[in-house]
Amino acid sequence: MPTPRVAAIHDLSGFGRCSLTIVSPVLSAMGVQCCPVPTAYLSTHTGGFAGNTFLDLTDQMGPVTAHWRAEGVTFDAVYTGFMSSCEQMARTADLIQTFRRPGCQVIVDPVMGDHGRPYRTCTPDICRAMGELAPLADVVTPNRTEAALLLGMDYEDVRLDREANCRRWCEALSLEGRRSVALTGVSLTADTAGAACFDRETGQVEFVSAPLVPESFHGTGDLFASVLTGALVRGRSLAEAAELAAAFVSQCASRTKEAGTPHREGVDFEPLLWRLGQQMEENPCRS
Repeated sequence: MPTPRVAAIHDLSGFGRCSLTIVSPVLSAMGVQCCPVPTAYLSTHTGGFAGNTFLDLTDQMGPVTAHWRAEGVTFDAVYTGFMSSCEQMARTADLIQTFRRPGCQVIVDPVMGDHGRPYRTCTPDICRAMGELAPLADVVTPNRTEAALLLGMDYEDVRLDREANCRRWCEALSLEGRRSVALTGVSLTADTAGAACFDRETGQVEFVSAPLVPESFHGTGDLFASVLTGALVRGRSLAEAAELAAAFVSQCASRTKEAGTPHREGVDFEPLLWRLGQQMEENPCRS
C-alpha cells in the first residue's frame, strides 16, 4: 500500500515541543508522510517563554494550496491545529475544500484554550471563526475548555466526570451526528484520564482511558491529536486511535515527570516514538 499522506496546518516553534515539532515526527514514526503548511514561525512557543519572535506566514498558505493543486497532489487527511487569525482559518477552509475527496479525512484540533481559559491570542472573533471552521471536520478533538467555547457554554457546566455527561457533550459537539468527536480530558476515575469518542459511523460513544499523570505539560494536546490522526489514516477506528493516543500521552507524560524535564520544554516524547512505529508494524491495518 502507498504511504498515507497528511497535510498538517500548524505553527512551527523552533524550541519547545508543540505543533509541528510534535506533528511531523509523530506522523513519520507511524508510517505517515507529513506535508506541513506552517502558519507562523516562532523562536519558542509562548508557554513559559518571554520575548519570542513571531513570523506570520498567512500569505504563503494560498500559494501553497495553489501549487499543490497544480501539481495534482492528493492527501489522505488534512489535519489542522492552532490558528492565530481569522484569515488563517479562511485560508485553511479553502485548502480543505480544495483537497477534500472520498477517502480524505479532515481532523480539526480546535486549539483555543485550556484549564477553563482561552489562550491570550484567542479573541472572541477567533473563537467565532473556529466555530465556523470546525463544522468542516470529519473528526474534531476539543478539550473541555474548547468544548465549552464551541458550544457557547460556561466551562463549569461542561462536566467530564460522568459517562452520561460525556455522552451528552459528545453528541452536542457532533452536530447531530455529522462529525465524529474525540473529547479529551475525560476522567471517570481519580487515577485515569482519557477521552470520550462519538463515532458518526456507528452513532455510539465509547470511552478510552490511561493512567493519570498528575502534571500538566505543554504539547500533550498536540501529541494526542497527532497520534489519533496517524492511527486514523492507518485504518484504525476512532476508539482504537483514541486508545492508542491516550496511552502514548500517558507514557510520555510519565517519562517527562520522572526525568524532571522543565515544564516549558514540553512533553518529552521523542525517546518513545519507537513504540508507535512498533505498534504500526505489528498491526498494519491500513484500509
